[in-house]
Amino acid sequence: MENQRNMILAVVLMGIILIGWDTGLRYVYPHMGQKPAVAAAAGGGARPLATPAVPGGTTAGTPAPAGTDATPAKPTREGGLQSDADQKVEAQDLKAALAAPTRVAIDAPGIKGSINLVGALIDDVTLNRHRETADANSAPVRMFSPAGTPAQYFAQAGWVGENGVQTPGGNTLWQADGRRLTPATPVTLRWTNPTGQTFAIRYAVDADYMLTATQSVTNAGTGAVVVRPFALINRTERTASLDTWQIHSGPIGAFDGTVNFASHYKDVTTAGQIVPAGRANWIGFTDIYWLSAMVPDAGTHPTGSYRALGNGLYRADLVYDPVTVAGGATATQSLRLFAGAKENSLLEAYEAQGIPNFSLAIDWGWFRWFEKPIFWLLDTLFHTVKNFGVAIILLTLIVRGMMFPVAQRQFASMAAMRAIQPKMKAIQERYKDDKPRAQQEVMALYKAEGVNPLAGCLPMFLQIPVFFALYKVLVLTIEMRHQPFVWWIRDLSAPDPSHVLNLFGLLPFTPPGFLAIGVLAILLGTTMWLQFKLQPAAMDPSQQQIMAIMPWMMMFVMSTFASGLLLYWTTSNLLTIAQQRFLYSRHPTLKAQATKDQTDIDRQVKRERKSSTTGISKTEDLT
Repeated sequence: MENQRNMILAVVLMGIILIGWDTGLRYVYPHMGQKPAVAAAAGGGARPLATPAVPGGTTAGTPAPAGTDATPAKPTREGGLQSDADQKVEAQDLKAALAAPTRVAIDAPGIKGSINLVGALIDDVTLNRHRETADANSAPVRMFSPAGTPAQYFAQAGWVGENGVQTPGGNTLWQADGRRLTPATPVTLRWTNPTGQTFAIRYAVDADYMLTATQSVTNAGTGAVVVRPFALINRTERTASLDTWQIHSGPIGAFDGTVNFASHYKDVTTAGQIVPAGRANWIGFTDIYWLSAMVPDAGTHPTGSYRALGNGLYRADLVYDPVTVAGGATATQSLRLFAGAKENSLLEAYEAQGIPNFSLAIDWGWFRWFEKPIFWLLDTLFHTVKNFGVAIILLTLIVRGMMFPVAQRQFASMAAMRAIQPKMKAIQERYKDDKPRAQQEVMALYKAEGVNPLAGCLPMFLQIPVFFALYKVLVLTIEMRHQPFVWWIRDLSAPDPSHVLNLFGLLPFTPPGFLAIGVLAILLGTTMWLQFKLQPAAMDPSQQQIMAIMPWMMMFVMSTFASGLLLYWTTSNLLTIAQQRFLYSRHPTLKAQATKDQTDIDRQVKRERKSSTTGISKTEDLT
């Protein structure tokens, strides 16, 4: 009975941790570990830091991207355009925009795309290592799209002139000294104004997702000029991934070394502008799998902010202090632009190169101290066996193997509890009218016999952090995205695509989410039921009913979770069944006692049912 109660308690606690931990902490302490955001809205609120208006689709009259007259569809975990109409318009607009002759190609191992010489916009970036779907032949993931398209998303570096200095704008046509940007061949864009100031941006790209923009102003005039450098990322919310209580999607940045997850698109819309406190180490936008971020040099101190532009458009800004360029002099500065996938090892490598807490762009949450080791072990196993499903099974074997000594102690504790049952019943009978005294005597008996009644909970409790860590790893790390297992399971980070109610796709309909029961969910429910059958029976009939229903309830609840999580739990159940059978063989008295208890319970239930039926019959006779 104690073990059944422990199982119920463990499952309840698991649910509380999965659903409530991050929610509670983020609700009670929304800015814990973060610098408070300074927000301003028209008509009131805190006053934002003064920043100049910068070009790049920033004015109040900015037109909406094509297709935005329709109500945007609900975001998905992957993000991207959801409307068929938007996708069609996007394809047409991309074809026209990318065919223009005013483009410099980007050709690197990590990314491909182009730079638009009109405005010096980086507005065409696709990711070579990641595909739109689990089909290896599908198109590469598109990160950036030109302004005015439904998926508008681009970056720009430039200057704002002061005291009448003419600077390049959004319609400026730049001249390039090359036609292809590669890791071996940087490209420099130049433009000269009528008063003799030459503005240049030298672009370089590495083998992954990082571009470096070196901005320079050469003043060939006689007098000094003052300019203010800036950089920005402009995007539409229509392609954003789903922002949830457990995984952040939206504005993101590190300020004074602390990653800030506090700002959301709706917050920026309400405030108009949000200026997080502290020096911007990096700033941009994140989806679950993708990140765009501007990284200023360590010696500079630009102001970072987020702005709502209207029509579902948002902008992240870096605005620097004014720079005075004397006649005949040149002023130079550089920044980096990341536009790519949040691959953990790559982010850690950039972090080692001096970008503070860049790996925390992955929203590990409050349990990252445990999640990252689980991820490391799982990723290591994957690189060994080349199959994430097999890696999950091996991870389960390792976890269960590590907990086997604990399970042995659990069974020893159960045997000890069984041995003192007669003494406990005697105490309860002796002090049946004095419950507090009975409890004291029972606790004294536990101490005298060296028995810990909570020992049976320990294996359950130890599994909770492993389960939660694997859950977070499967839903937020791109390394798990589109990873197949066997047969029909082509993506372990997505729910099981098989559905029993439509005969696994033979019938032409898709069951609603709560009825989308797949093979893995059925295996989970069945193995949990078998596991419970091997546990010592509960004396309370209501507990028996709960334990009889729980496996099938969990089957429905877990059916919408990632396939990899169901694979882990089902494998764990099978190993637990094997472990229980082995330990029962080592403790035959426990098995005999469990069988006897079950027989006694069945007899008691029959007597209660018979008594209840007889009572109803007598009542009917009296009436």
